[in-house]
Amino acid sequence: MAQASSPLKVCIVGSGNWGSAVAKIIGKNVKTVQKFASTVKMWVFEETINGRKLTDIINTDHENVKYLPGYKLPENVVAVPNLKEAVKDADLLVFVIPHQFIHKICDEITGRVAKKAVGITLIKGIDEGPEGLKLISDIIREKMGIDISVLMGANIANEVAAEKFCETTIGCKILENGLIFKELLQTPNFRITVVDDADTVELCGALKLAFYQAVLSSGRKVKLFMLMFYEKNQPNIVAVGAGFCDGLRCGDNTKAAVIRLGLMEMIAFAKFFCKGQVSTATFLESCGVADLITTCYGGRNRRVAEAFVKTGKSIEELEQEMLNGQKLQGPQTSAEVYRILQQKGLVEKFPLFAAVYQICYEGKPVQEMISCLQSHPQHI
Repeated sequence: MAQASSPLKVCIVGSGNWGSAVAKIIGKNVKTVQKFASTVKMWVFEETINGRKLTDIINTDHENVKYLPGYKLPENVVAVPNLKEAVKDADLLVFVIPHQFIHKICDEITGRVAKKAVGITLIKGIDEGPEGLKLISDIIREKMGIDISVLMGANIANEVAAEKFCETTIGCKILENGLIFKELLQTPNFRITVVDDADTVELCGALKLAFYQAVLSSGRKVKLFMLMFYEKNQPNIVAVGAGFCDGLRCGDNTKAAVIRLGLMEMIAFAKFFCKGQVSTATFLESCGVADLITTCYGGRNRRVAEAFVKTGKSIEELEQEMLNGQKLQGPQTSAEVYRILQQKGLVEKFPLFAAVYQICYEGKPVQEMISCLQSHPQHI
C-alpha cells in the first residue's frame, strides 16, 4: 500500500488467547511508531463473565480474563462488540478468529472496509472449496478484494504474552505490505522474517493442524464439527503424534521420527497443491520446522493428546478438566485434507495423514501410529 498521509488505523478481528497476545504487542508498538494511529480497535465476541460483559472488563481492567488471564493489555486497545463498528475506517486488519467463521465474518464486513486497506491472517486452517483446497487468505482476498499477508510460526500465545523470545514468519504477495505488518508486530522478543512465499507459509500452519484434529477425535463420541478453532493454540499436524508418543511412552527417538516424517509430508503436500513454485527453504523458517518442534514438546496439543492416550477420556471431558472449558481447535481441516487427497488419488503418498484419519474415523487403535511409522516409505 502507498504511504498514508495520516496514521494507519489498526483493527484486530478476534480476541481469543492468541488474538489478545497479539493485541498486547500491537498496542505497545503503535504508541512508539508515528506511522500508526495510537488507538487499536479489537473486535470481541461478547460474553458475560461473572455478571460482567467481557468488553467492559477489557476496557476497564485492561485484561482478557477469560482467554489471556494474568496479562495486562495496553490501555489504548479498545474492545468493540460490534464487528462493523470495529472495522470502520480501518487501514490494517489483523484476522485472528476460528477458521470456520471466516466466511461469515468476511460477508459481514465486505463493503465496509476501504479498498486501500490491507490485512494479515494469523488463522491456521484450510477450507474445502468446489475446486478442492482453499487457503484462508484466498477466501479473505476474494471476498473483500484486499491484499492479505499471513503470519505463522512457533508462537505459543502465553509465551508471546510473557515476552519470551520467539521467531515467526510473515508470508506476503506484496513485499511492501509484509514489511508494514512486520513493523506493526515485531518486538525484540518477537522476531519476524518476511518472505514472498505466502502460500507455503500458510500451508505450514494449515497442514500441521489437520493431523492434530483427526487424531484427537479418534473413536470418541465427540461432536466433531462443533469443536472450534481457538487462537490460543498453535495447532500442529504432527503435535498429536508427538503427544501419542508420550502417552504410549515411546521415547524421544520416536517423536523425532514423527516430526521428520510429518514435515516431509507437509512439504510434499505443499508441492502438490500450492499455487506457483514452493520453496522448501520456507519450511526451515519459524512457520515450518520451528513451529513443529515447539508444539511437539509443549503446548496444549501435545498435552491433551498424551492425556487422551493415558486416560481414555473423551475430548469433551479433557477440555473441561485441562482447558478451563475452552474448546480445542476442531477436526474440520483433517477431514477436508483427507477428502482432497482422495479426490486426487494421493492418499497412499501421505501415509501419516492417512493413518491419523483412519484412527479418527475408521476406529483404528492409537497404536496404529507406530505401525504407520514402521512402514512409512521415508521419502515421498
